[in-house]
Amino acid sequence: MSNAPLMPKATAIWLVENTSLTFDQIAEFCKLHPLEVKGIADGEVGAGIRGLDPITSGQLTREEIERAEKKPSHPLKLAVSKVRLPETKRHRGPRYTPLSRRQDRPNAILWLVRNHPELKDAQIMRLAGTTKNTIAAIRERTHWNSASLTPMDPVTLGLCSQIDLDFEVQRAAKERPQLVQDHGPVLAPAEETTQPYYYEPVSQEEVFGSSAAKPVEQEDDFDVESVFGKLKDLKDLKTKE
Repeated sequence: MSNAPLMPKATAIWLVENTSLTFDQIAEFCKLHPLEVKGIADGEVGAGIRGLDPITSGQLTREEIERAEKKPSHPLKLAVSKVRLPETKRHRGPRYTPLSRRQDRPNAILWLVRNHPELKDAQIMRLAGTTKNTIAAIRERTHWNSASLTPMDPVTLGLCSQIDLDFEVQRAAKERPQLVQDHGPVLAPAEETTQPYYYEPVSQEEVFGSSAAKPVEQEDDFDVESVFGKLKDLKDLKTKE
């Protein structure tokens, strides 16, 4: 049982109005702040909320309240419930299926086979309360009524609970090997694409090979005056002729 009472604010309102307990005692019992309890007493908090009697609900005894009223340092203790609820146990083994639901088992098996192919035959047998031969016949479509079968949720049919179905599905998923899928090439990491680029000069022979045309060598320097002098001499020679 939880250490906090049900509807703690409503319980605090009732204790403020009907007992002489201190704010600290009520706050500690209801898991509230003492200032919030003081606001309840001043009418600033919890307006419109009806108080809940913890004695009637079995959360406190009258003797416990009187003991705490006489001793302000005494903390209120939640009463232990005398009603013992039976623990729910998981059903193991084949589940009993009512006669009115047995005709729907093939439809539930077909639903399980189609929607949860990861389930093993033993798991389907536990969920639908069937046999391995029936499961094999429905898988291979050799069942005598295969043409008329309609997939139906076994939880809706009442053959198993949603908790049992989820448990078997999660169990099958854990036992199923994980397949590594190849998604093709991926982008290069940012460390490679953002790093600085360094250019290293190369020669023309390294780029085009040894058969590439070599650059024309630069001509030697020549004397301009001597060239014009020769042209002048040729002109004078033609004039004399």
